[in-house]
Amino acid sequence: MQPNPYKNHLNAQKLHQVYQTKHPEVKAYLDAEIAFVKDRLHRTDHILELGAGYGRIMKELAPVCESIIGIDISEDNVVFGREYLHDVTNTKLVVMDAHNIEPEVIGAPLDAVLCLQNGLSAMKVEPFSFIQQIMELLSPNGTAFISTYSAKFWEFRVKWFLEQAEKGLLGEVDLEQTKDGVIVCKDGFRAVTHSPEELDEIGKVSGYPYEVLEVEESSVFLVVRKG
Repeated sequence: MQPNPYKNHLNAQKLHQVYQTKHPEVKAYLDAEIAFVKDRLHRTDHILELGAGYGRIMKELAPVCESIIGIDISEDNVVFGREYLHDVTNTKLVVMDAHNIEPEVIGAPLDAVLCLQNGLSAMKVEPFSFIQQIMELLSPNGTAFISTYSAKFWEFRVKWFLEQAEKGLLGEVDLEQTKDGVIVCKDGFRAVTHSPEELDEIGKVSGYPYEVLEVEESSVFLVVRKG
């Protein structure tokens, strides 16, 4: 198992600063990703977010679901996030490794499982076994949402990482090695991207009906429906 790069590079306060970006295109990407999921949820849904960080997405989705639980490998993120979410009563944030999800703790079966903002890369999971694990957590009519970056967003993604490096949130970006959908920093940080074709293969492996959809030329979603 490879370590989560964000666990090693960012504490919760720094992770919070990642999203305080000056780039309107990045803000639009973040908003569009949340809106895509929000429009497909139901008020009675019980939801799990994987790699939830300090609960940024959870806070946005809480008003449109019955409950949402987030797991993150970083204890610092969870402590910070519990304060961030303290007045959002239908949320719960716990320390848990996405490689070893505990169904009894998260309250499976669930109506939706979210792995957003390029989570497959951030959590360093093996996607074909991971999608099977996710589907097992869902109720008979549940849905999995997995997102990554669109190739059309590459220019703004690089600008965003350069901004993070300037703030001292990550190491210096290695511009010679950063290409073909992969961000590389000189401190060892490396973030890959899954292509639509790769997401399609993951969908096929799930054995359930699925769609691969591009959203606002910034993110690409794999949506897998169990029922």
